[in-house]
Amino acid sequence: MSGAVVVPNEAPPAPATPGLSPAHTRRATWVLIALRAGYAYNWFTIGPAFTAIGASFSVGEAEWGLLLAAFLGAAGLLQVPAGLLARRYGTRPIALGGAGLLAVASIASGFAPNFATLLALRALAGAGAALFFSPAIGLVGSLYPEGKRGLPVGTFSSAFSGGAALGVVVSAIVVGPLGWQADLALGGLGLLLLTGVAYLLVPRRAGAPPRERPAGGRFPDALRLRSLWAIGIAFVGLEGASFATGQFLVPYGEGLGWSAAVAGGVAMAFVLPSLFGGPVGGVLAESYANRRAQFVVATGVGAALVAAIPWVGIGAIVVLGVAFSFGYGFVYAVMYVLPNYLPRLDAEDIPIGIGLFNSIQLAGGAVVNWGFGVWAAAFGYPWAWSLLAIAVVLPLAALAYVPATGRARRGGAHPRDAASGGPRPGPAP
Repeated sequence: MSGAVVVPNEAPPAPATPGLSPAHTRRATWVLIALRAGYAYNWFTIGPAFTAIGASFSVGEAEWGLLLAAFLGAAGLLQVPAGLLARRYGTRPIALGGAGLLAVASIASGFAPNFATLLALRALAGAGAALFFSPAIGLVGSLYPEGKRGLPVGTFSSAFSGGAALGVVVSAIVVGPLGWQADLALGGLGLLLLTGVAYLLVPRRAGAPPRERPAGGRFPDALRLRSLWAIGIAFVGLEGASFATGQFLVPYGEGLGWSAAVAGGVAMAFVLPSLFGGPVGGVLAESYANRRAQFVVATGVGAALVAAIPWVGIGAIVVLGVAFSFGYGFVYAVMYVLPNYLPRLDAEDIPIGIGLFNSIQLAGGAVVNWGFGVWAAAFGYPWAWSLLAIAVVLPLAALAYVPATGRARRGGAHPRDAASGGPRPGPAP
């Protein structure tokens, strides 16, 4: 993002945080983008450490899957509560508090005396991840007026792929000479420092709660919407596969005789290209109405790519990884656009709706990763990759409960307006 961000003198329909200069806005945005990358880094430090953790605590693939499940399960179950807390108390304290909790839990993980403690600390880290995710998106959006949020929010979101890829590669290299304890603790320490910088440089008035707080006790309508539950269920397998590939490929490759650095590089191929799939998916989701077909084609191809992993050489695995990562980046972009076109979903409830299906996907992905580890321990990796591919495809049947959605019409009413008989507010940040 280059160039100044000018806040107009006349208040726009959804104003940016008042009183911020362009320099303050840019500085806060870049700090939050760096924080997003550091947050993602700490999601992916555990996979390259699996073999070393196994040697320390005499555990194997089943327990490694449990470590992923503990993190993803906690991250999933707290998505909706995080959104509700942000509505009440503001996005800044919840997002920064979540990043701090993830950082502290990651540091403490490096000092875990036994596997049970490490498991509990990874669950705590997942809770911090949940508190950061959607509130942080709202926090970035609050810095900009309506119509100017796309680039900063998109850049912030894409920083996850960069941070995750860096976490896989650096951790794979660091674990050997320094040990898994230093790997986890150093990642957490870096995130804690970034959180401190964000606390100092992101203005306190950014992302403040509304002066009139929402009345308590009202159950959000979005949580009752069948289509949102269906979206969550449909991509449980893809969510699990996106983490299982990035995390288990390091010990899988080391078992085949790859060096730690090579294994980390191959795993990175299953993470980084999603950075480019997102923009393509976002454009096509807005341009074409056949979003369910986009979901099915991209996810089905991704399943086939996962199934092929144990049957090809290292060069081909890299190609598979690039295509798979690009594909799931594409799917998630379409997924985040889709709520804007769903009937019976008000714009102010879109963040809670996204939180709902994220929650289902992360919690379901936790089960998929645990199952992958158990299956790999019992029957070997080739069968585990095949089972993972099946888990990606089968839940797509839930898309039958997602209604067909229209195409955006330039200069016309939003497709959702026609179904409801009147205009709705624009999408929330």
